[in-house]
Amino acid sequence: MGTFKAVVIEKGEGGQRVALKDVDESELMDGDVTVRVTHSTLNYKDGLALTGQAPVVRRWPMIPGIDFSGVVETSSHPDWKPGDAVVLNGWGTGETHLGAYAEKSRVKGDWLVALPANFTPEQAMAIGTAGYTAMLALLALERHGLTPEAGPALVTGAAGGVGSVAVSLLARAGWHVIASTGRAEEEADYLRGLGAAEIIDRAELSAPGKPLGKERWAATIDAVGATTLANALAMTRYGGAVAACGLAGGMDLPTSVAPFILRGVALYGIESVMAPLPLRREAWARLARDLDPSALSAMTTTVPLAGVIERGPEILAGRTRGRTVVTIA
Repeated sequence: MGTFKAVVIEKGEGGQRVALKDVDESELMDGDVTVRVTHSTLNYKDGLALTGQAPVVRRWPMIPGIDFSGVVETSSHPDWKPGDAVVLNGWGTGETHLGAYAEKSRVKGDWLVALPANFTPEQAMAIGTAGYTAMLALLALERHGLTPEAGPALVTGAAGGVGSVAVSLLARAGWHVIASTGRAEEEADYLRGLGAAEIIDRAELSAPGKPLGKERWAATIDAVGATTLANALAMTRYGGAVAACGLAGGMDLPTSVAPFILRGVALYGIESVMAPLPLRREAWARLARDLDPSALSAMTTTVPLAGVIERGPEILAGRTRGRTVVTIA
């Protein structure tokens, strides 16, 4: 066996250290498929892992990175053979299982989805876990029975990874999209380019609000949580729904039962890490059908493997825009 390059997090008495290192293939974890990783992404959870600001990492040493695209090198799994192009999102990679910021990864074949034919590996990671999560949220809203005719759709954290893809998907599906961001003036042209019809400052949603407010939107995709999510719920139209998939603003939820029992509002929790395979396949098939490839290029920045380390603090501070693709091979 040989060695491969990987970003490695190690923990000692003085805290954690992160560096690009050579890793022996014998250190790869159990799995029935070995993948040559070509691309990964920087997600909010990756930023938490790289900085140690939250207990995302559950074993040390750890290779972070919660998603990748790549090519199968070896497989004893019946669904995969050498040369197959694959995508992985979640399943504990980068948390309990050695992750994606590496030239190789050994995983369970049941964790993999075939790369959609109309996406390059780089485009798949321009979508990444953030975009896949945005699609899971849209699917939840659609299952609730919502259509663009019901009223506007709000996207919080709109200039971030989940938000950027959500704005593009909703706009292309015909929704009147209200994009909420803390950088309203700076990101206005970017968000309008993705399809946002209105842009509001996050200050409108971040201050404590009333249990019920004016009915402003029928649907929300929320990546912020906390007071922002509470206000989104309070201003949701009768019979509307909110899909919650993030906590950039905090884990608390200072709300009341009023939106639920007086307006029949639904709150859907969007979980992407352990989502069942049929739902993953549905999400990626819809992304392949509905996401505008030109929107991907507008929202994507590319960095090399070594460059992802310094990007961790930036995504937590809200200084990144859209999606960051990590080029590995």
